[in-house]
Amino acid sequence: MRRRALIVGASRGLGLGLVARFLERGWDVTATVRKPSPALSDLAERGPLHIATGIDIDDDDAVLGFANACADGPDFDIVFVVAGVATQAGIPAGRVPRDVATAVFQTNALSPIRFAEALHGRVAQDGLIVLMSSKLGSVSLNRGGGWGSYRASKAALNTLARSFAGQHSGARWGVLLMHPGWVRTDLGGRRATLDVDTSARGMVAVVEARLGQRGCAFIDYTGATVPW
Repeated sequence: MRRRALIVGASRGLGLGLVARFLERGWDVTATVRKPSPALSDLAERGPLHIATGIDIDDDDAVLGFANACADGPDFDIVFVVAGVATQAGIPAGRVPRDVATAVFQTNALSPIRFAEALHGRVAQDGLIVLMSSKLGSVSLNRGGGWGSYRASKAALNTLARSFAGQHSGARWGVLLMHPGWVRTDLGGRRATLDVDTSARGMVAVVEARLGQRGCAFIDYTGATVPW
């Protein structure tokens, strides 16, 4: 039986790259997007790909509707929440408009956890819930500052994920927080050191090796532990 992966936020960048790599490795993939993505649709020829359109992780009704639609289907071995934003990340946090900072926190920290709460019942025995974090969310590694609101949102995600894992300490699945590396995407920019394919291949290999783990870990695309 094929293993099943759910990739949340798969229209482009790392989400799209993860879909391609999971299909390449023989997985059955379900991918969510807010709007139709021709690039994602083009991957259907590579393997079993199911696309759910109109899923915005900041929209509780859309997430609940998707969870209900999954209720009668087979469980997912991996649920990987990729969606995130870096709006006005270069502006010091004290000068970011409050509504912008609130929106970043909601999308990067709160909504992934709400999605995990909605879908955790559809995670298979020995499966994983993977949340895209960042090394910038490490409090102990933050020595130079910069990207304050983005850093804070990812640090908040890490804390909420540990709380989520603790609240589900008897669960049959584990939680991973994943740093993808500095990747050349719309968020990472052109100066980044990794291409999408290298990062995605690494992440897929790491999560496959981690299937069956319990608790919560913070790691990067090579499998190395990232300090909290």
